[in-house]
Parts: sequence; structure tokens; C-alpha cells
Amino acid sequence: MLLDLALGDRKVQIRDLEPADEQDVLVLCDGAEDWFTATTGQPAAPGDVQSLYYALPEGAAFQDKALIVINVDGRIVGVIDAVLRYPTPDGCSLGLFLIHPAYRRQGLGRLVASALLRELAAQDYAQVVASAVEGWQPGTGFLAELGFSFEAPRTPGNANRNLGPGERPVIPARLRLDATAH
Repeated sequence: MLLDLALGDRKVQIRDLEPADEQDVLVLCDGAEDWFTATTGQPAAPGDVQSLYYALPEGAAFQDKALIVINVDGRIVGVIDAVLRYPTPDGCSLGLFLIHPAYRRQGLGRLVASALLRELAAQDYAQVVASAVEGWQPGTGFLAELGFSFEAPRTPGNANRNLGPGERPVIPARLRLDATAH
């Protein structure tokens, strides 16, 4: 995947994560300690970047895994972990949409999410599922702004990783792509 966008005079590129990006994604994760602490109860660790490669919901196929970075003016400032064709053949599951705190609340997340939602709709995907940690207002606010509807909170689960000691319930969210105009 490769998308070139602009946010004012800044060049924004959305592209696949490459092995050479790992150190920059680790720096991003370290800088986003607020999100890691809110979601797992502990700061980011090197294993968090490595786990992006193999964390997969039960029943999903590895070939449908999409790891994407967000570059602004050549610097990695965001990472997205998604699984295509999951939980349904016309669905996409969003596992992580993380932007460095210095780049939040500037329209970058909305720009990137809208571009990706348009791409998914153009490829005949009908829904996107995501979640936000209960109490993480930036996450629930972002999903609400994009038009997601929310379900009852539940205990997080993933067959390929251990839960962090302070992980809180997650609030599942769904977006029907045919009902949105991004």
C-alpha cells in the first residue's frame, strides 16, 4: 500500500511497514507512553513492536495482516495494525491506530483514517471493526467522530499475547462503510 496525502504544507505518506522501520516504530511507541499506560497499565517495551508481526485474532489468516506506517515529512509518526477479510470476508479489523502525541489533534488521524476507509470501500469492504480501551477518551472520541457505533465493554482478548497487568475492558466499535461518506 502506498498513499500520498497532504496536511496543510506537510507531506503525509501511508505505506507498508518495512523491517528497516522497526527502530523508528519503537521510538514512536516509546513516545506514546500515555497510550500504552492507559491500555496495558505499563509503558511500551521492545516486544510490543515485535508482537505487531504475529498478533492475530483467532481465525484470521497471516496473509491478511496489514502493518502500515504513517510518515509526516519523512518521519514515522504513526503505526496501524489491521487484518483484512476479518471478522467477515467483507470486513477489516483494526487492532492498533497509534499516532505520536506530538502529532495528535492536528487532523492527521482523521486524514489518514478517511483515506484508508475510502480505499477499503473502493475494494468492496463493507465494515470495519475496532475498539478503544474503556476510559481512553481520545480513542472513543476519534472512533465516534468517524461514525463508529459502540457495543458493551468486554475483557480484551487475543490468543497470541498475554494481557498486561493493568489492561482494562475494551469497547468494541463498528463502522458500516456503505453508510459513510469519508
